[in-house]
Amino acid sequence: MANEYVTLEELKAQFGIEPSDDTEDVRLNRARASASTSINTTCGRRFWLDPEPVQRRFNPRGRIVRETDGELFLVDDIGSLDGLLVESGSGSSWSAVTGYETSPDNALVEGKPVTGLMRVSGTWGLSTSRLRLTAQFGWPAVPEDIHEAALILATRLFKRKDSPEGIIGSAEWGVRNLSRRDPDVWNLIEPYIIPGF
Repeated sequence: MANEYVTLEELKAQFGIEPSDDTEDVRLNRARASASTSINTTCGRRFWLDPEPVQRRFNPRGRIVRETDGELFLVDDIGSLDGLLVESGSGSSWSAVTGYETSPDNALVEGKPVTGLMRVSGTWGLSTSRLRLTAQFGWPAVPEDIHEAALILATRLFKRKDSPEGIIGSAEWGVRNLSRRDPDVWNLIEPYIIPGF
């Protein structure tokens, strides 16, 4: 995976490993990748931004929310409006859609993604067609909470070799089972979990 939320250098610093020492790099990189993938899976989203706009198709059924001021089309996280193109249609026949606003208001300014497109005082009118979006999906930048959670989780995964079968021993605490879920990691990522995911 090329989009880990913690760098190899940061993880080495956690363990006091010299930057030039590459004897544990394979295991450290595996822990970084697993931690990032686990956070993505748990949250139901990813926090890195596509480097270029990519195209995705959506069936609007089940993604349209009727609100008092119009219809909101729920989209995957959009982290940049550069190159944003919205089209409706199907097969090889697509036409550009205009007259929408991004939602929530000021999301990108606040470092959060756009998660919906609002047709103010209107409808999407898509009973049989699909929507096609060309956008940079993801988050504008990795949130600090996600970075910290990835660092904690990668550290825990790297140290897992010292706790076979989930049991860890300490002269201070004795022998105990590792908890299934790290409470600090969970507290950091919980606000980012997509509701109902």
